[in-house]
Amino acid sequence: MASLARDQWAEWRRDGGDPELKRAFLDFIAPVRDQVLDNADLSDGEILLDVGAGDGLIAFGAVELVGADGRVIFGDVSQYLLDHSRALAEDMGVLDRCEFLLAPADDLSALEERSVDAVTTRSVLIYVEDKRHAFEEFYRVLKPGGRLSVFEPISSFTHPEPPHLFRGFDMTSVQDLLRKVRAVYERIQPYATDPMLNFDERDLLNLADEAGFEEIYLNYEAEIVSGKPFWGIREWEALLKSSGNPKIPTLGEAMTEALTPEETERFTEHLRPLVENARRKGRSAVVYLQAIKDRES
Repeated sequence: MASLARDQWAEWRRDGGDPELKRAFLDFIAPVRDQVLDNADLSDGEILLDVGAGDGLIAFGAVELVGADGRVIFGDVSQYLLDHSRALAEDMGVLDRCEFLLAPADDLSALEERSVDAVTTRSVLIYVEDKRHAFEEFYRVLKPGGRLSVFEPISSFTHPEPPHLFRGFDMTSVQDLLRKVRAVYERIQPYATDPMLNFDERDLLNLADEAGFEEIYLNYEAEIVSGKPFWGIREWEALLKSSGNPKIPTLGEAMTEALTPEETERFTEHLRPLVENARRKGRSAVVYLQAIKDRES
């Protein structure tokens, strides 16, 4: 069978192709995985649905927790990533504990009502337009007493930035060029309507409540820190090759589209030393949400 073409989710270049940055990101994300799994409170023999499984960070972490008698369902919209995870599961000798479901978060109709013990997501709802339906689907597929464990960045905390800032860097002297670069991203992801930007932690809390969950707990973490590299990136070439999410171009691509060669040179002369010396004030916010379905539901 011919191999599937890589899609936007498989092609995402968050680390700019830099192996050291990839390792740094994995070091950063490991505690997130652990917290999501802790909140899922898995036991031996249970069934977990990992929505938006991607390359399997959460799902593979759950395989040992559910044991030989349990199952982990890898759910994703990317057939390429599902096939990749299937191959990894086979190599790891755990394929018999894994299932693979091509489905978006807001349409889990392939699964029966009350069919899983826990649902997990990590940085998934930011891409889902109908978040309300997603929470309703999570509730529907969970067994009575089932647990939902969610991790989401709150992008509305950091966007839109003031006109003189770009990813926390002061771009006052090249603000005319920044407007052109920023326009590339705003055309693809309008601040007012894009699902990544049009919600905050209160919306997630309310959506879980409205879906019917009996107990809901939310931990909100935010920081404003000076001198911290953007995603750990200090190498200019790595930043040029990186993309904030799978839906948008890399910085290098956006600059090529928006700027003339002369403008690109001026933009680079200003931004590059700021990047390499981490001269920025960064902002970030994330939430962990845990919800429990009523045992009588």
